[in-house]
Amino acid sequence: MKISVVIPVYNEEKNIPVLYKRLKAVLNGLSKSHEIIFVDDGSLDLSLEQIINIRKRDRKVKAVCFSRNFGHMAAVDAGLAASTGRKVIITDADLQDPPEIIPRLYAKAEDGFDVVYGIKRKRKESLLRKTLFKLFYKVLNGIAQLKMPLDAGTFSVLDRKVVNILISLPERNKYFSGLRAWTGFKQTGVTYERGKRHAGKEASLGRLFNLAVDGLISFSHLPLRIASFLGIFFAVLSLIFIIGVFVARFVFGKGIVGWASTMTTILFIGSIQLITLGVIGEYLARIYDEVKGRPEYIVSRKIGL
Repeated sequence: MKISVVIPVYNEEKNIPVLYKRLKAVLNGLSKSHEIIFVDDGSLDLSLEQIINIRKRDRKVKAVCFSRNFGHMAAVDAGLAASTGRKVIITDADLQDPPEIIPRLYAKAEDGFDVVYGIKRKRKESLLRKTLFKLFYKVLNGIAQLKMPLDAGTFSVLDRKVVNILISLPERNKYFSGLRAWTGFKQTGVTYERGKRHAGKEASLGRLFNLAVDGLISFSHLPLRIASFLGIFFAVLSLIFIIGVFVARFVFGKGIVGWASTMTTILFIGSIQLITLGVIGEYLARIYDEVKGRPEYIVSRKIGL
């Protein structure tokens, strides 16, 4: 197989027919040797029925079905594992990443690039979402041990050798864009305008926050170092304060009185301690997930594979 297309799906029944029509027109122009792999991430609507109906007309359409919702990154991983193409294209089902951009990415891949990712020049989303995305990418790029392209999501074309490396990684909490950059090889980006979601609901801010935390923790130790720095800083500050209290009491004969200042200091230091414990807890939770060794996802059914 020359080209594989991996599409994570969660409640996309209204998007799948339109996506297939536009995607098929693009793929026929690139190569007749292709496959389209939908990964149904435990959809609660008629997404799977839509895929099965398309499969009846086009045997190049295949599917992996999860036993429940395991998340977007798990769906991407399962699609990569099921793919057989020399080049693998990853795109979402909501049509925010227009299929018509794929030939531009694929042309770069044919020129010798092992990874070609889409860079979002504009987002047709709410001001809040655009601001949060921009802030996340800047923070991640500022603290990560590995430099990653800004505004580059999962929309990309990967060479088979890169795909084989990604599916061999045993991590449970994966941040795909970071792992893709981590593999190295020859990479480049193609800018495009990200469109509006065709139909259905956007991912909740809670899910996006969890993904952001995965990205920050997976590729940076800085939060732990900040916690250590805060501990040292407040230890030194406390020592200076204690010395000041003794000097004021025994040298100048003045005691420091004040319930409000005492309580404020205790509450402030206590909040710093809780934040530090929370940061450590995030790292420990991910270590616990890895140690348990549970599979990243469970496949209940395969169609055409």
